[in-house]
Parts: sequence; C-alpha cells; structure tokens
Amino acid sequence: MAGKQAERLPRKTYEKELLRLQTELVKLQEWVRTRGARLVVIFEGRDAAGKGSTIKRVTEYLNPRVARIVALPKPTERERTQWYFQRYVEHLPAAGEIVLFDRSWYNRAGVEHVMGFCTKEEYQLFLRQCPVFERMLVEDRILLRKYWFSVSDTVQEERFRRRLDDPVRRWKLSPMDLESNTRWEAYSRAKDEMLVHTDISEAPWYVVESDDKRRARLNMIAHLLDSVPYHEVPPPVLELPHRPPPTGYERPPRDLQTYVPDHAASL
Repeated sequence: MAGKQAERLPRKTYEKELLRLQTELVKLQEWVRTRGARLVVIFEGRDAAGKGSTIKRVTEYLNPRVARIVALPKPTERERTQWYFQRYVEHLPAAGEIVLFDRSWYNRAGVEHVMGFCTKEEYQLFLRQCPVFERMLVEDRILLRKYWFSVSDTVQEERFRRRLDDPVRRWKLSPMDLESNTRWEAYSRAKDEMLVHTDISEAPWYVVESDDKRRARLNMIAHLLDSVPYHEVPPPVLELPHRPPPTGYERPPRDLQTYVPDHAASL
C-alpha cells in the first residue's frame, strides 16, 4: 500500500474491526498488568498526521491506571539544563504499565532541529545517544514500539484548513503547526536523517500511511497487537451479591438538594 492512494475504508467495516481490535487491546492490557510487563509506544509524525486520534482509539477502553498518555509541554528552564532524555525517563512505565508517548524524545530530531530550538551540537549528540538510550531500554526488558505517521502534503494542508474552520478543533492548530506548512522539505530531510540513525534492529521504526485515518488506526493497532506475544488472561470469576433487605432508610426530600437543570428537556 505504501506510496499508493487507497480508497477510504467504509465506516461500517472500520467500526466493526476497530471494536474487535480494541477488545484485543483490553486483553493486551490485562496481560501487561498480570505479567508485570512494561510497554512503551511512541507516536511520531507530522502535524495533523493522525497521531492523537489514533491514541484516542487505542486508549478508549483501557484502564487509565494501567495505560497512560504522556504529552509533555516544552521544557522548563530547569529542564533545559538537564540531560536531554532525563525528563522522559521519569515517565517510563513501571511493572504492569503501558505508556503512550504523544510525541517523545524525538522532538529533538524534528521540530527542535528544524525550527532552530537546539544547537547543531545538541542535535548531533541526540543522534548519537538515542540508539544507545533505546538499546538500554530494550536490554532492561521494556517493550518499545515506535510508529511514524506519514501524511502527504496535500492531505496535511486539507486538515489544517478544516481545523481553521472548526470551532471544536481549532485548538489543535498553533503558530508552530502553521509554520510547519512552509517547511515541508526541511521536515522531510529531518525525518530521513532521523531514520538513518535511529531505525535500529532492537527498536525499529514502523511507518503508518495515514492519509486515510481509518486505515491508519486499524493498521497501527493491528501491528502493535501482532508485535507483542500477549495472550488472554482469564478474568476472575465475579458474582453480583444479593442486595440485603431494606432497613427503613428514606431518601431526603428532593427540595433539600440542588439539582442540575434539565437542559435536555429544552431540546
């Protein structure tokens, strides 16, 4: 499919398969929890490539105590003086946890490098250290999966324009996002250079074609599930106990409490 414009996946087909995959994600979560495994999933790609919407589908039915999203803001002045990977290390999972990075330490290879937010020396140091850092994670038995969401220039611009006119998605656009529209080739070169240095056998990159968001979500989730040797963990046997007989409790009068107005009644 790479390099080809596939037809948009029909909604009915998409929703049926998405639910099946989300059911498997719950099984994966329980395997991670009971096995004490540690899973890190990195979502990278251009602005409007579909990372956020995919993360939303991945976590929709997961337990937030097990699976959490990490989307860090720009570093503070103190963090800028730390070892670059330091602020990401504290968000790595403990036993029985899944962490989804909505952008990650690869900010340095992308936006920081292209926009001039880091020096050339810092950028080169990152390219040297990143493979070493990731090998350390894998050697410590962290399951590391890295996904690059690839979107074409025309589709990215279409999505930018739709966001400009959509009041509930307007917040997704920042001046930095709009600036990226004028630096397409610079970001392309940065991505190519990043892959050369960090697409290592211990932690390879997986590219997700994302011009069709429905296909991208299904393909990414299916690949993640296939890449982890999980199995279904039998759930504990639960039985709803019988409610004991009433003992005379009476609910206080309704006029003693403040209720939310029935907005739905006015529709």
